[in-house]
Amino acid sequence: MECSLGCLTIVSVLNPLEPFRRPTKSGAWRHLNAGRLLGNALARFEARVLDLMVQAGHDQTRPPHIHLTRHLDIDGTRITLLAQRARMTNAAMTELIDQCEALGLVVRQPDPQDRRARVVQFTEAGRQWLSAFGRALRKAERELVQEIGEGPAATLFDALERYGGTVDSLGGQGSFR
Repeated sequence: MECSLGCLTIVSVLNPLEPFRRPTKSGAWRHLNAGRLLGNALARFEARVLDLMVQAGHDQTRPPHIHLTRHLDIDGTRITLLAQRARMTNAAMTELIDQCEALGLVVRQPDPQDRRARVVQFTEAGRQWLSAFGRALRKAERELVQEIGEGPAATLFDALERYGGTVDSLGGQGSFR
């Protein structure tokens, strides 16, 4: 199975014996490399999720808020661990927490195991936001499947899980916990 994208032909991972062909146009590698394509796809996907969140009444949600909440455990997470999972500084994470706290999505509580540390937890409104986010995410995924087809989508999800699924920001094997 092949999918042609301009000067780049991608051979399905279902047939690993077929060679992967690089872009043929001079300089095309800058626009048709894995990082750029994954970044473009992520930007498009997250923009759709945010659009669906606006439609659901969550019009103050911004991409950085999603970045915080995707790393936040349901039962709460220390700020330092959130920053580590998100690969950002504690100061930058604290700024995101401030924004989400102002929106009523999260609250900081003393860590019961270390009173000097703080744990960030979803508020009730934050849990409702999380439910709306889950619905928006599932709808955006259904739209993606509808656009590219079930077979290619299954291949995409399987390949992304194998490639990036070992770094689970919420714990597990290969995690940053």
